[in-house]
Amino acid sequence: MASSSMEGSIPTMDEFEALLSTTDVELLKRAWRSEKAAPEILRYDTDLVSRLTEQIQLMEETVEEKSTSGADPLSLSLYQMDLDRTLFLLRSYLRVRIQKIEKYMFHIRKTDELWNRCIGDLKQHLEESVLSKLPENYQSVEKQSVISEEDDMGNLPS
Repeated sequence: MASSSMEGSIPTMDEFEALLSTTDVELLKRAWRSEKAAPEILRYDTDLVSRLTEQIQLMEETVEEKSTSGADPLSLSLYQMDLDRTLFLLRSYLRVRIQKIEKYMFHIRKTDELWNRCIGDLKQHLEESVLSKLPENYQSVEKQSVISEEDDMGNLPS
């Protein structure tokens, strides 16, 4: 019997059905379990998290729509339960990653590649979640005050 891991082999019907049934939520479950079990920080799947965030938004809109349209309470409850389960998984996955980052911060600081990626991610997060919503004069991560002529926060000692 040919193994599906062999190069050039044709997947069986069971393997094909399993591949088709692999949803983003299933991929998140797999990433969550792997992250919890691994002692190191695994690679972050930006595309998966982005897709899931969009799907959660759509699920929230669907639940809202069904609740205002007087849909069947059982159906509404099932949609809400699915939404809650997905939110729990995503939050737990992100929480585990944050705990690892906090735990290994000194190791990350010693490794230039990891440190630069960490700083870049933090800067992007601050710009998208906070700074972009402030007045233009206050949208810099590196300026300490509005009257400052230079990026005085970028020159702090390491």
